[in-house]
Amino acid sequence: MYNIKSLKAEEFICHDEIQDTLEYADKNKENIPLIKEILNKAKLEKGLSHREAALLLFCKDTDIQEKIFTLAKKIKEHYYGKRIVMFAPLYLSNYCVNGCVYCPYHKSSSGIVRRKLTQEEIRREVIALENMGHKRLAIEAGEDPINNPIEYILESIKTIYSVHHKNGDIRRVNVNIAATTVENYRKLHEAGIGTYILFQETYHKESYEKLHPTGPKSDYAYHTEAMDRAMKGGIDDVGLGVLFGLERYAYEFIGLLMHAEHLEAVYGVGPHTISVPRIRPADGIDPDSFCNGIDDDIFAKICALIRISVPYTGMIVSTRESQSVRERVLELGISQVSGGSRTTVGGYDKAVFEDDGSEQFDISDRRSLDEVVKWLIDLGYIPSFCTACYREGRTGDRFMSLCKSGQIGNCCHPNALMTLMEYLEDYASPETRAIGRNLIAQELMNIPSEKVRCIAKEHIKKIESGSRDFRF
Repeated sequence: MYNIKSLKAEEFICHDEIQDTLEYADKNKENIPLIKEILNKAKLEKGLSHREAALLLFCKDTDIQEKIFTLAKKIKEHYYGKRIVMFAPLYLSNYCVNGCVYCPYHKSSSGIVRRKLTQEEIRREVIALENMGHKRLAIEAGEDPINNPIEYILESIKTIYSVHHKNGDIRRVNVNIAATTVENYRKLHEAGIGTYILFQETYHKESYEKLHPTGPKSDYAYHTEAMDRAMKGGIDDVGLGVLFGLERYAYEFIGLLMHAEHLEAVYGVGPHTISVPRIRPADGIDPDSFCNGIDDDIFAKICALIRISVPYTGMIVSTRESQSVRERVLELGISQVSGGSRTTVGGYDKAVFEDDGSEQFDISDRRSLDEVVKWLIDLGYIPSFCTACYREGRTGDRFMSLCKSGQIGNCCHPNALMTLMEYLEDYASPETRAIGRNLIAQELMNIPSEKVRCIAKEHIKKIESGSRDFRF
């Protein structure tokens, strides 16, 4: 029986419930009156159930699809405005003991050079990232209790936070490492991490076990229940995701929403972020060998429906996707993008980097951070480097209550403008600086509170004069 509040993976991600939902959606996909009723509910911007969202996913009516996209744009604008949060991944180690068949880091891979950054190399990588203008990182490491124990991860986080180069510093470290224990999650929380991110890869248990034949990650339940342990360890901002292409996309879409519903039901806090990666080529990995790939149109619809179904969540698309695809899904729900990314261990600092072909996956968007920032501004978005919520304690249920009420923009909009000005003054090219300044001047006038507008203007003047005595 489907039990959304159960802490057992096979109950809150119930295969029979997903199968029933698939059948229900297929049976009703041409029931336009029912579908319009669901869309009317979605207009309330309180979200949809996995079953309601699945029906919208199955519906092929072009008019309905246009309504889905229009509504997704409206909800994205309401919750996140024009802000797009910037980040970069930082790969610490590609040592791994798992046998994941879709990942070049798997234990038996002979096509890559195994590398693990020393603390001094991490420091140089961070300086390179700070020199680009980054303030927010997501650290990545393979699962290896010998080479990448939790002590190494904690030491690395401490190193990252300790590096202050010129006007640069990393203000938030998100963590994407393997499922671990409540005790270790508590240690990560005490280390001051931002969001704990873990991709499920696939919610289909049988497929999961075939794709993960060996290693600790082969335990479906332990992996799927990781977010529950993270919450128990004090981490109240967690990020979900699946790797689209491994299993039928509709199955994954429903499982992803069920996971979000479970977190909301048990902890009162749904996922802080949802990522939507698609499988990409990598050393020894051919995406065409997986028969469940999705085209750009389906990908765009999935992004729109996640935004409609989980309106409060941050949505992440990385440089796995091309510039054109990223541009398309930005307006449909995406609120965070990476820029200037490298998926190689030691990929940022020339003194560290060795071009050994050991990227975890091919990057489709290879533009620099400055090029990505300029592109976003040209599209009318506000690139944001803000991390203030985490230092001010606006996490978990406090963040969600502000987000769901629409009040989070009162904090995020002015902070986005101030951190963009920091970037423009310290790192931007002359062309990016010029158009960015124009954008900030226009957007300052859109701050409804005169008091907040005056404070923002005052801080921006201080930034222009060289002051960096405050952090956003």
